[in-house]
Amino acid sequence: MPFIVKAVSIATLALGLLPTVAQAQDARDQFFATLKSLCGQQFEGVLVYPKDPQHDFARKRLHADFAACSETQVKVPFQVGADRSRTWIISRTPAGLHLQHDHRHADGTPDAVTMYGGMASSNGSALKQSFLADDYTARLVDGAATNVWTISVSADGLTLTYHLERDAQPRATVVFKRSSAE
Repeated sequence: MPFIVKAVSIATLALGLLPTVAQAQDARDQFFATLKSLCGQQFEGVLVYPKDPQHDFARKRLHADFAACSETQVKVPFQVGADRSRTWIISRTPAGLHLQHDHRHADGTPDAVTMYGGMASSNGSALKQSFLADDYTARLVDGAATNVWTISVSADGLTLTYHLERDAQPRATVVFKRSSAE
């Protein structure tokens, strides 16, 4: 019987994310494992696009905290200045990898515009995935039917990039640097 070796990316090896036999080798699963490896890490960010001083994120502290990870979900509270209303939720579902943006009021009740996002496309990698707006998002947010959110992690796990485009045009890009570990 021949010995079969599966290819594992150098980035996956660098992050210590050798896949187990039970793990699927789909890039979306590999990306989820990459995100899980960041659990307990905190990142400080800067808005790099647009260069608009009037943008909601301009000149504010941008902080992402990989606070809660399970076998099926990674929750990343995203703080903008003093506003702690946002959490990114990346979930492994039977249909694939799903991104949601959970927006809450200070009392914990859901915002009227919450849980929007979409599914990861099939052409990502262990370090980068793009999430295409789903039907719920298209109905909830005017003009968001063409939204694509791309999340990427550098091979060394020190840089996280969150990018949003609409109508194939950039809308916002935040680059985060790891600030602390558990």
